[in-house]
Amino acid sequence: MAVAMAPCSLGLHLGAEKTTVFKPSSVSDVAKLCYITHKTRLSSSGITIIPRASTVTGTVEDGSQGEADTIPTPIVIIDQDSDPDATVVEITFGDRLGALLDTMNALKNLGLNVVKANVFLDSSGKHNKFSITKADSGRKVEDPELLEAIRLTILNQMIQYHPESSAQLALGAAFGLVAPLQQVDVEIATHITIFDDGPDRSLLYVETADRPGLLVDLVKIITDINIAVESGEFDTEGLLAKAKFHVNYKDKALIKPLQQVLVNSLRYFLRRPTTEESSF
Repeated sequence: MAVAMAPCSLGLHLGAEKTTVFKPSSVSDVAKLCYITHKTRLSSSGITIIPRASTVTGTVEDGSQGEADTIPTPIVIIDQDSDPDATVVEITFGDRLGALLDTMNALKNLGLNVVKANVFLDSSGKHNKFSITKADSGRKVEDPELLEAIRLTILNQMIQYHPESSAQLALGAAFGLVAPLQQVDVEIATHITIFDDGPDRSLLYVETADRPGLLVDLVKIITDINIAVESGEFDTEGLLAKAKFHVNYKDKALIKPLQQVLVNSLRYFLRRPTTEESSF
């Protein structure tokens, strides 16, 4: 995974007849974009939220209605390991998701191509899986900021079409119609482990409370101590984020003292107060 932090251009659809292009300079700008897009879509589509004790109804992208007594956990997986030529994205929200055509269009507005898409069902629900490449090069996405923009864009689309999902997403606390009912205790939720994955690299697992910009921040913390990030996977599971990174130091697995330095750096960063409101 490359560590360049180049800004990306996002296409923001403000209606059927007008398109505005917004060029963020940071991930916080992407979060602002999610807020603007969300509010604009809601005002134009006339969605009304009626609070209920146990049942929430949302509109899926194909226009049908989904209703259930228990709101499923929204899951977004960004996988850099399984395909050498494309970034694989998997989206699950029980059986409530439609064809996700608007989500694919939103990804195209990030300068991406969806080269393959498929759907499969299992006991956890309906899984929509996309293979994504950069439109200008045909290569997989390696820029951490663009990967985070992909994640926030998908979560924003989910909140737009399934407002009930915001109660189970960290993004919903800032921009959703329904804020999460309970907050994740970062001290309890944060788990970090490292072990060797052969002689030339180590495998880093991080589980913590999710927040906008987390993927970029994790990569920055790792690379700031001169550890290289080769590839990885970043999962959003409701209010939690679970990351897996293949890392190395000078093309070798991390020795124990360096592993401890990395763990301490990540713990210090993840357990300190969250981003100030002014950054939004």
